[in-house]
Amino acid sequence: MFIHRAKKKLAVFFASFLLMPVWSAVALDDQASLQETAPASGFVPGTNWNVGYWMWDAKTLDGQECHFWRTVKIPSDTTVRNAKLRMGADNFFTLFVDGQEIGSGADWRTLIEYDLAELLTPGTHVLAVKAVNDFDAAGVMMGLRVELADGRNIEVLSDAGWRVVPIAEPNWTVHLKASPTWSAATVVGGINTFPWNAYGDRHVFKAPRSHHLVIPFWQQRWFFIAELVFCGLATVVCLYLVMRLLMQSQAQLVVQRERSRIARDIHDDLTAWLARLVLLGERTQNELPEQSSARAQVWEMCENSRSLLAALNQTVWVINSKRDTLQDLVSYVCRHAESFFQSTPIRCRFDVQDDMPALPCDVGVRRNLFLAVKESLNNVLRHSAANEVTLCIHRQGGELMVLVEDNGIGFAPDQADAQRNGLSNMKERAADAGGSCRILSLPGAGCRIEFRVPLNSSRRRSLWSWFAAKNGRAKNLANPSPPPPLLPATAHEDQPQA
Repeated sequence: MFIHRAKKKLAVFFASFLLMPVWSAVALDDQASLQETAPASGFVPGTNWNVGYWMWDAKTLDGQECHFWRTVKIPSDTTVRNAKLRMGADNFFTLFVDGQEIGSGADWRTLIEYDLAELLTPGTHVLAVKAVNDFDAAGVMMGLRVELADGRNIEVLSDAGWRVVPIAEPNWTVHLKASPTWSAATVVGGINTFPWNAYGDRHVFKAPRSHHLVIPFWQQRWFFIAELVFCGLATVVCLYLVMRLLMQSQAQLVVQRERSRIARDIHDDLTAWLARLVLLGERTQNELPEQSSARAQVWEMCENSRSLLAALNQTVWVINSKRDTLQDLVSYVCRHAESFFQSTPIRCRFDVQDDMPALPCDVGVRRNLFLAVKESLNNVLRHSAANEVTLCIHRQGGELMVLVEDNGIGFAPDQADAQRNGLSNMKERAADAGGSCRILSLPGAGCRIEFRVPLNSSRRRSLWSWFAAKNGRAKNLANPSPPPPLLPATAHEDQPQA
């Protein structure tokens, strides 16, 4: 029994002696593993690859996103000859330089090399990295080497000098100074730290050279701000004009109703009383002896009453808003010419366009054009010694053309009496209507008077002049002034033709 126990202890001793090298190797492996997970001072940077350490936030989580920030200053007394930046991440990264996206990658076994020589001009530049971890271990490794023209070099490696920016921080890729709330990056491993040393060799991929991003002016921030300001101002102006237009429409509607009421009152009251006065005068005239002086005075009173009645009818037509059409203007001018020459030896011919449209016609245009044509017809009757007159009314393009032509004795316009106002009144009234008056005449060759009034003059006016006119009308409505007389020109204003 004793001999059996001695043999068993001797076997255990020899087994321990034989397995001692294996235990030593295991102990060395455990020590190496402890060194790899040691603090940052024990990690080995990837200087052979021109990169630093693996860095991350203090805590590593699955699906985590980290923002890393650092600045690099290029001296102002030299230029950059060469600038290479190598970078890799586990699992995904996006690199920014001064807010401009340079590139991205997703394979931690491959280092992507970027050429930043054109981007790193003298001054302070911001390096920013957005990294995302899918699961398990996470890290970012990079290295920037800048060769200056004067022989100096600048190196920026991934280490604890980087700052971790909160996810909610706005515009962090262009900040030139770090906020005190930004924590320092945590070095989580060296280039050969597990698990980043377990899958074979690394590779370097050279990306195309980075250039300055030229942003079109319509995509820049100042243009967006200017566009928003312009749209806001345009909206305010449009709303203001719409409100003004609504107010002017309401005011215009009130004016039209008032014009219709005044025209109706004049027609129903004044003209009715004048008609009664004419009838009473005619009855009194018939009762008086033919040779009495009172009969002649009553006859003169009746004629004046008829003239006043005709003038009131013209006034009613002018102020009646229901007559503000081109078709009504042409019809009224023709009726007036027909009745004016009916009891005279002058034959009146008409050449009027058949399909005259019922376009809107302003009261000022109607009044001034009618009085100008009436003035010319008076001149034909009183001074031309003609036996025929032609009234021609046509549309020519965007204008209304009214022509009064007679076969009378004519006259020389440059020798007309300057003391009379007939010719000047016609030209002034045509100008007030927005048109023109042209007089052609020779002694012994009759006279030709041509009026031209634009039908769309209000449409051709600019928005500012339209608004100014509307504003002026609103002021006139607020502070009304005595209206000009609407009665037609009297006979003593006629200009002789010879």
